[in-house]
Amino acid sequence: MRKQGQPLTEELWQAIVGNNATYDNRFIYAVQSTGIFCRPSCKSRPPKRGHVRIFANAEEALSANFRPCKRCKPAHGQLPDAEWVEQITGYMDVHYREKLTLDILAEMCHGSPYHLHRTFKRIKGVTPALYLQQRRLNTATKYLRTTDKAISEIAETVGIGSTSYFITLFKKATGQTPSEYRECVNRTGGTLS
Repeated sequence: MRKQGQPLTEELWQAIVGNNATYDNRFIYAVQSTGIFCRPSCKSRPPKRGHVRIFANAEEALSANFRPCKRCKPAHGQLPDAEWVEQITGYMDVHYREKLTLDILAEMCHGSPYHLHRTFKRIKGVTPALYLQQRRLNTATKYLRTTDKAISEIAETVGIGSTSYFITLFKKATGQTPSEYRECVNRTGGTLS
């Protein structure tokens, strides 16, 4: 699975989970599920061991298409805000079905919740919560057009646990309930967008 980098030994793993600063100049670790690389001393939540790749330095991690952590700044610089927001957006696009709070996003994308919210809104023009809601509703719209899934099943599939809340959000966004939308799509042969 590790095509580049060094083997993840027990010693290096313990340095990561123990946030051991004495290892900071010895290696960099990257997390495949987030695309971010960190110093061993980074105070972010420990990754799953199977997602970790070890590199000698930041340049190796960068060349393997990982991005530096906003929290520990392993590349001796800060990731540009637009790239960081794209990283956050990418994470939400993949994990939109899960419960995602500002705290969870900040933890996964290595920043503070306040800074993440402010930066995301400045770059995208919407808050992370609104982006996530739009992502979920766009996916629900696709399911309504292309499947016969029950409304409750679609709500759950897109990460909205409450069917009534889903219906309320959908109607607020589109002017129709999910059932009305589906009926209209069926009547017009699926040409609604």
